[in-house]
Amino acid sequence: MISKEQKTKIVRDNQAHPADSGSPEVQVALLTERINLLVKHFGDHKKDYHSRAGLMTLVGRRKRLLEYIKKNDVGRYEQLIRKLGLRK
Repeated sequence: MISKEQKTKIVRDNQAHPADSGSPEVQVALLTERINLLVKHFGDHKKDYHSRAGLMTLVGRRKRLLEYIKKNDVGRYEQLIRKLGLRK
């Protein structure tokens, strides 16, 4: 799980304006952090298939949000990908 402090930092780093807490960019950043934590978890727990199914759900949700951002503003999309280190 992401601690409250980490979540606050991620939101602060990706928000469009001071009151922004739910924009697609913030959502993608939070999902990316959760995905990264789960990937580390699978290093120790290779047979945790139930959590792996949850991981696939998170990856799909992030993919849909990224498609939405790309459809509306390609510049924001490319900036977000670079910032989060996705699509190498």
